[in-house]
Amino acid sequence: MAKQISELKLGILGGGQLGRMLIQEAINYNLTTLVLDPDADAPCKNIANYFECGSITDYDTVYNFGKKADIITIEIEKVNIEALEQLEKEGKQVYPQSRVIRLIQDKGIQKQFFKENDIPTAPFQLVNNKSDLTNGKFEFPYILKLRKDGYDGKGVMKINNMDDVKNAFNAPILVEELIDFEKEIAVIVARNPNGDIKTFPMVEMEFNAEANLVEFLISPSTYPDSIQHRAEKIAIDIASALNITGILAVEMFITKHGDILVNELAPRPHNSGHHTIEGNYVSQFEQHLRAIFNLPLGDTRSISNAVMINLLGEKSHDGVAKYDGLEKIMAVDGVYLHLYGKKYTKPFRKMGHLTVIDQNRERAIEKARFVQSTLKVKS
Repeated sequence: MAKQISELKLGILGGGQLGRMLIQEAINYNLTTLVLDPDADAPCKNIANYFECGSITDYDTVYNFGKKADIITIEIEKVNIEALEQLEKEGKQVYPQSRVIRLIQDKGIQKQFFKENDIPTAPFQLVNNKSDLTNGKFEFPYILKLRKDGYDGKGVMKINNMDDVKNAFNAPILVEELIDFEKEIAVIVARNPNGDIKTFPMVEMEFNAEANLVEFLISPSTYPDSIQHRAEKIAIDIASALNITGILAVEMFITKHGDILVNELAPRPHNSGHHTIEGNYVSQFEQHLRAIFNLPLGDTRSISNAVMINLLGEKSHDGVAKYDGLEKIMAVDGVYLHLYGKKYTKPFRKMGHLTVIDQNRERAIEKARFVQSTLKVKS
């Protein structure tokens, strides 16, 4: 007889805020959760059933940890793929599959996947190091991305002229045409092993220009249905082509001509889906659990207008975190606070997020602006 879901052990590689919010949802399913993270004080430490401090990039550590679990998932892509491949060979369920994580880990391979599957994306070339940029064949300005290990805005730079080339990454890199876009958007799609697929409504994002992090997210979008349906179809096409199990975040640009171009993928719960906890009938975290345990996927419709604000550490503060303005923002109706359990703040570190819910879109945005200007993470 097959085990009930509550009898299965879920192993999570990475113990940050995404793992924390996944565990908060897993508690509702009475799941046993096991977490591996290199930080002894990771946000998941005190809420996981089992916590192990260790490297998620070391083969032996990941392999031995994975043997303790029935299903293994990730909250960050930078994990040891070879260990996951071996665990799959031995019958462990790894979602997203190791082959998907391998593709996502390398932005160059990811771009080639788009090209091979007719997924619209910005024109690009792959180069070995910065010396390959000096031949003059790339028209300024353009974007450089490290093929591996870039995250949260790190590993991305704009090259305006030959002087900038001197400071370029000296590693395998992706050279991408600079897109004059109107808006950054995202669609989160979920797929289970049965092949059932559902998308969350398209969201609009605003970025902190200095940190290159999502600072403000608005759901649902007010773009015409024709654009939203196109974006959702692209997300479904990618999930189908990958044959992925789990949640997939698809980040895209809308150009000033109305074209939609895919920027990057994340095969896990994602910053662009945090608002779903309060703003949608099913959250991205519950949907990920439903997908990897091959359960029917939940209702992704929006309940209300939702605006998500990332709570970032103040630029000049580094030390034990203090939250200024907390009582003021909690006095506002429809404000939901999520702190990530990180003891120390540093400039632009993600310390939490807030979601503002209101049936009136403009009022939700107005409240969010107030929250953004009032709540500060200091040391």
